[in-house]
Amino acid sequence: MKTRIISAVLSLCALAAPVAAQNIRIGEINSYKAQAAFLDPYKRGMDLAIDEINQAGGVGGRKLEVVTRDDNADPGEAVRMAEELVSAEKVDLLAGGFLSNIGLALGDFAKQRKIVYLASEPLTNKLVWENGNRYTFRLRPSTYMQAAMLAREAVKLQKKRWALIYPNYEYGQSAAATFKALMKKLQPDVEFVAEQATPLGKIDAGAVAQALADAKPDAIFNVLFGGDLAKFVREGTTRGLFKTIPVVSLLTGEPEYLDPLKAEAPVGWIVTGYPWYGIETPEHKAFLDAYQKKYSDYPRNGSLVGYMTIKAIAAAIGKAGGVETEKLVGAFSGLEFDSPYGKIMFRPQDHQSTMGAYVGKTDVKDGKGVMVDFAYRPGADFQPSDEEVKKLRPAE
Repeated sequence: MKTRIISAVLSLCALAAPVAAQNIRIGEINSYKAQAAFLDPYKRGMDLAIDEINQAGGVGGRKLEVVTRDDNADPGEAVRMAEELVSAEKVDLLAGGFLSNIGLALGDFAKQRKIVYLASEPLTNKLVWENGNRYTFRLRPSTYMQAAMLAREAVKLQKKRWALIYPNYEYGQSAAATFKALMKKLQPDVEFVAEQATPLGKIDAGAVAQALADAKPDAIFNVLFGGDLAKFVREGTTRGLFKTIPVVSLLTGEPEYLDPLKAEAPVGWIVTGYPWYGIETPEHKAFLDAYQKKYSDYPRNGSLVGYMTIKAIAAAIGKAGGVETEKLVGAFSGLEFDSPYGKIMFRPQDHQSTMGAYVGKTDVKDGKGVMVDFAYRPGADFQPSDEEVKKLRPAE
């Protein structure tokens, strides 16, 4: 009898004891090995945001935890990793993705499994339009938005004959098609005299540069990034391709792609990018100071995207009051959150954020590629009308 009484008392004490709140688990999938230049800083940015949020008490008293997987730059592997995160790791939502074809695969997975997916980096328009769904949201400005920023500058050049070069997969194809369509609207007499669609990571830069030179364009639109970009810049410079032909280039102003070129960086290209060294807003200065304090290094664009990914997720969870999927969907739709770029909102009509980008020109200073004459372009100013979105996006 005495034993039973003691056991009952212990049971009541256990029930009365406070239970530690379980961590909120974010399943994050990315091409860490294949795209390390962007994704190593990206992970640092995520970790900084996690530290800040958890040190402030978490979200609703619960700490955030990120469980990462590498997709090996393969859409099928990305889906397998997503299934593992959802089924075995019991994550509350998904995030990440770098390559656009992987973003589309993860978006479809989110739709099928009815789990929220915040695409941090994939840029293809299809992610929020043709293939858009209620569970998928996107942080970075899309190929449409960035191409629109550059097209506005491109028409000022008053060049008629354009050549295009892009990686031959979803992101490159989307960016090239969007730029062509926007230029035809802005400058009806424009001509596209050459297109070079190169295999991702396997460019024959000499042959490509020569083919573009042979087409005798008045201007070039470039969508290459990473190692492909570096090879193209070097071969084009060697052949004198850029001496008299202006270049408008997507992403080239991002430190991940500009820094490795050092003194070989092109001069005078019109680019989108991230001039971390010249952004004077209080929001960005706070981020820069915190990042440099933690890592003794400067941020890359990946750092910014990783940081903002976690901040957006935390804001959505706080608004939803938890991690129940349908409440998170409702919270992300129209969500506003604070970022190093100021207030950013996820548009209810297509789940695209209003994050913008800097547009400027490339230059070389002190033996290093930089952006000059830059200005921030708010994403909200470069998105199609609601009527256009309705035509592009399937009904929920």
